[in-house]
Amino acid sequence: MSCGDPHETDCSEVLDHLYEYLDREMPEGDCTKFEEHFGECNPCLEKYGLEQAVKKLVKRCCGHDDVPGDLRSKVLGRIEMIRAGEIRPEAEASRDQACEDPAKASEPEPSKASRASNAAQASNAAQASNAAQASNAAQASKPESEPA
Repeated sequence: MSCGDPHETDCSEVLDHLYEYLDREMPEGDCTKFEEHFGECNPCLEKYGLEQAVKKLVKRCCGHDDVPGDLRSKVLGRIEMIRAGEIRPEAEASRDQACEDPAKASEPEPSKASRASNAAQASNAAQASNAAQASNAAQASKPESEPA
């Protein structure tokens, strides 16, 4: 998004770093540049106002949950490990999935032949069941012979 007017700080830069500004996570000099931009650019000011309102709403509605004491330190520790290049985020995600369901992580993936064999067995069982049901239905519909 851009208003089309030239600014010292480009609209795309402001919008790319809007959350850093909202969360007060950027240097003071950058904050000043953003404030000047908002004074000149109504579309960016509107976007800022909208995101600020959403942030306040989320804080009001969801800000009362207690977070376990060690969770913050674990999350910050992982972020630091990723930033330091000690781990990749993708590796973390796959490790976390394995931790959520250790049985899935240790079970070998069935081979194509095994899956085909299981499918054939299931199909044969279904056919046998259908044939038995048809036979039973045919016998039940036969008129009973009268005694002589």
